[in-house]
Amino acid sequence: MIDMNTPKIVLFYNKMWNIPLNYPSKEIPQGFVITTDRNMMDRAAAVVFHIPTLSTDLLLKENVNKKKDQIWVAWSMESDSYYPIMMDRHFMSHFDMTMTYHLDSDIPVPYVTNDFTDLIKHTPSPKKPENIANTFISRPLNKSGRIQLLMQLMGHIQVDSYGELLNTHILNRDKGRQTKMDIISQYKFTLAFENSISTDYVTEKFYEPLIAGSVPVYLGAPNIEDFSPGENCFIDASKWDNPESLAAYLQELSYNEELYQRYFDWRERPLKKKFLDLLNINLEHAFVRLCNRISEMPA
Repeated sequence: MIDMNTPKIVLFYNKMWNIPLNYPSKEIPQGFVITTDRNMMDRAAAVVFHIPTLSTDLLLKENVNKKKDQIWVAWSMESDSYYPIMMDRHFMSHFDMTMTYHLDSDIPVPYVTNDFTDLIKHTPSPKKPENIANTFISRPLNKSGRIQLLMQLMGHIQVDSYGELLNTHILNRDKGRQTKMDIISQYKFTLAFENSISTDYVTEKFYEPLIAGSVPVYLGAPNIEDFSPGENCFIDASKWDNPESLAAYLQELSYNEELYQRYFDWRERPLKKKFLDLLNINLEHAFVRLCNRISEMPA
C-alpha cells in the first residue's frame, strides 16, 4: 500500500478543454493534493492526462518521462470514435489507469448524476398537440449519421430544431441549460441523437428529456438498455427499418394519448436495479475515487 503519511500529489497535466477543475475539495481523501502545476511533475504520485487535448506525440515532443512508481491516468469523456488513440494498445500502454465513460474503466464516469431520482419527481407538463418533436444539435460531429436521420424525419413530421444545425427556432432569451430543459418539457418527443455510436457512450442527451418529461427518441450506444432507468421509457431509433416508419410511429403516438402515456409508466415504478447501480457510481466524485484507487496501488 502507498504510505499516506507523505502527501500524495495528483497532477492534472492538462485540463478538459481548458475548463478549470471543478470538484468537492473537502471530500478529497486526507493526504492527497490535487494540482495543475506542472512544476510538480517530478513529485507527483499520479499524473492525469486529458487525452482529447493532449498531443499524441507528447512523450517525444515535450520530453515527458514517467518517474519511478508514478501512476499515469488516461482521462476522457469523449467518444472513442473521435479519439481512436484511446483504443491504441501501444499508446495506452503508457498508462496505469483509465478514467472514462466506459463502465469497465478503472474509474468509470457515467454522464448520469446521482440526483436523477430527485429530478424526476415532478409531474411532466401537458403537451400542446402541435409540439411533436424537438432537437438541439449544434456541432457537425456526425459519425452516428444523426444529421441525415434528422433531415429525413423533418420531411415526415414536425420537428422544431433549436440547435445551430438545421435551425428552425431561434432562442431570443437563452439562459443556458434551464432554457433548454424548459423547451424540452413542452414537447412529446426529443430527438436525442449522439454524435457517434459507441458502447457505454450515453450522454446527457438521453437523460435530459427523461428529467424534463419528454420521451427520448434515442440514437447512440448499442447497449442503451443498460443505461435506461425503467422499461419502455424511450424509443430506440435503431430498431426501425427506416426514418419513414419511425416518423409514422411517432405520429401515431402523438394522436393516441393512451399509448403515449405508457412511456411514462416507468416513473411510477421502482427504477431498474442496474440503473441504481449506475447512479451509485457517482455517489463519490470521480477525483475522490481516483485518489482512493491510487491509495490501493502497490508501492
